[in-house]
Amino acid sequence: MAKKKDLKKRRRIIKEEAVPVNCPFCKSKTVPDYKDVGTLEKYMSDRAKVLGKARTGICAKHQRRISIAVKRARHLGLLPYTPQI
Repeated sequence: MAKKKDLKKRRRIIKEEAVPVNCPFCKSKTVPDYKDVGTLEKYMSDRAKVLGKARTGICAKHQRRISIAVKRARHLGLLPYTPQI
């Protein structure tokens, strides 16, 4: 007797549209700095997480530097580790 296939409904994963790579740091030939909190906050979610390069449109090189700058700013108390309640 043949086994019946499980007819479980699979969840559909909704992918967000990727932003084209238009790195503002490459255009202006600058480097992300931990002291520039306003710029770093643009690349963080409301939950104080660093957004991925697919959502922000930053190149890989500057994405790595942003994550380091955010970690430094958090260590110095310029940015929060967690969102404020």
